[in-house]
Amino acid sequence: MTTVSIPAGWPATEEEARAVQDELRARVLLEPGPPVGAGHVTGVDVAYDDERDVVAAAAVVLDAASLEVVAEATAVGRISFPYVPGLLAFREIPTVLAALDALPHEPGLVVCDGYGLAHPRRFGLASHLGVLTGLPTIGVAKNPFVFTHADPDAPRGSASPLLAGDEEVGRALRTRADVKPVFVSVGHRVTLDDACAHTLALTPRFRLPETTRRADSLCRRALQEATIRH
Repeated sequence: MTTVSIPAGWPATEEEARAVQDELRARVLLEPGPPVGAGHVTGVDVAYDDERDVVAAAAVVLDAASLEVVAEATAVGRISFPYVPGLLAFREIPTVLAALDALPHEPGLVVCDGYGLAHPRRFGLASHLGVLTGLPTIGVAKNPFVFTHADPDAPRGSASPLLAGDEEVGRALRTRADVKPVFVSVGHRVTLDDACAHTLALTPRFRLPETTRRADSLCRRALQEATIRH
């Protein structure tokens, strides 16, 4: 487990954080991503203990074809930004980057439990992480945040646009028949069609991607270990 300090010069106010988002947003690339089922795919997730000022991040690398775990890493640190909706990436990025850096393998596509372009400022965690690392990233969220969508048809693989007015910022994607959809958006260096195809490949049995399920479990264990030490 890696221990992380808050980076020097890290934004301390909402104004500073939004300025960073404005600067980095223009670097997001929409381009064909890695082939589905090839190479590695990595899930990242975080868990907090606000009372103890601790955040734990996990990165879990899966073989994209078999979905078997290839490698995993965790990092813990202080919470680096207050809770502000739309700016959650600033609480998470330092420890997530440290967990990714600790991996012994290239992560390949990175799947975030959250948002990319499906974000009020079009720059959620998946986009932020992708721009900083240069890695292809997608966001797969459990709820649609502030956006509207029609209910997708019942069969697995059905989708409907996630809309900000007339702008499609992501898709509501049915990963299990007759089960609530997940909400997929581009992070960086993928297309929305790619992001949905990868999400379906990562959900052979459950609503949430295997990447998210594995990373969620690991970051919770890491947080528990860290807070016991505190």
